[in-house]
Amino acid sequence: MDIQPALTQIPTASAEALEALRIHYLGQNGSLTAEMKALGKLDPEARKARGAELNVLKTQLAEAIAARKAQLESEALNAQLAQEAIDVTLPADPTYGGRIHPITAAMEDIAAALRTLGFSHAYGPEVETDDYNFTKLNLPAHHPARQDQDTFYLNPFAVADTKHKTQNTKHLLRTQTSNVQIRTLEAVKPPFRVMGIGRVYRRDYDLTHTPQFHQVEGMMVESGTTFAHMRGVLDEYLRIFFGKPLKTRMRPHYFPFTEPSAEMDVECHLCRGAGCRVCKHTGWLEILGCGMVHRNVLAVGGLNVDDVQGFAFGAGVERLAMLKYGISDLRLFYESHAAFLRQFGKAAVSAA
Repeated sequence: MDIQPALTQIPTASAEALEALRIHYLGQNGSLTAEMKALGKLDPEARKARGAELNVLKTQLAEAIAARKAQLESEALNAQLAQEAIDVTLPADPTYGGRIHPITAAMEDIAAALRTLGFSHAYGPEVETDDYNFTKLNLPAHHPARQDQDTFYLNPFAVADTKHKTQNTKHLLRTQTSNVQIRTLEAVKPPFRVMGIGRVYRRDYDLTHTPQFHQVEGMMVESGTTFAHMRGVLDEYLRIFFGKPLKTRMRPHYFPFTEPSAEMDVECHLCRGAGCRVCKHTGWLEILGCGMVHRNVLAVGGLNVDDVQGFAFGAGVERLAMLKYGISDLRLFYESHAAFLRQFGKAAVSAA
């Protein structure tokens, strides 16, 4: 049997051709295998000589195939290593460290701006009583904000038992940082300027509302305070926070705890007052509510309403951050997308 043609082809055979040669000669039905099976038909002497010859041919063929297979596997491995090689001299991929969340950054900037204007921090609990969250702020019992669909009550069925002179006070997650106003009025004698910044909770969730959000509350109480003082303080506060003067306007409004009351608007940062979808084609964006502290609220704090006056204002921190950073959907602040959060923090550039 002549295997020389196979031995000639093996050194250059591909993996597929090599396997075909192995099957043709050494497979179960291969030609060399068939010759081995036919040895039984020969006489003993001829079988011995032919068997030795076939064994030599089989060994030569198997070794040649194995050597070529090893060569092909080595070449394939080298090609893979070359493709997956890492050049350790190249610059490493960037490593992103932690960043200050844009809401935290906004609160720090708000506090810094108000400190510049003489305001100091004041605090109130997030789990508040119905009394401090509503009643002492001059909100009547029938006010819509006191309903279950707007407020997270922790014990909604609590009532005062006047017959037995006991009281099971309603508790809730505060809906506004205005509870800081009452607690400050009860604890601190004027004159003072305070700010309260923290979490508040309401039953709401859409593009511009979330069940939990943040507010900043400011209050200045001292003799001779006027609406004009409030306007000047707010204009300067916004100028410091946004880093540039802003065009603002006041609109009459109603808040139970201030009188007179107003809402302050700023010129739309996208259309510069020309009118667009974001500002509903008015050229203005609402930014905060404000007003002179209501006489009833001052009286609850034990103050002589004829001797002292004050103003208060409140704004959503997320709202301020959206305007400062040019964000259209409030929910992005809470969805923890790393690519979104990396844009902000202390290195963020104002888009307002």
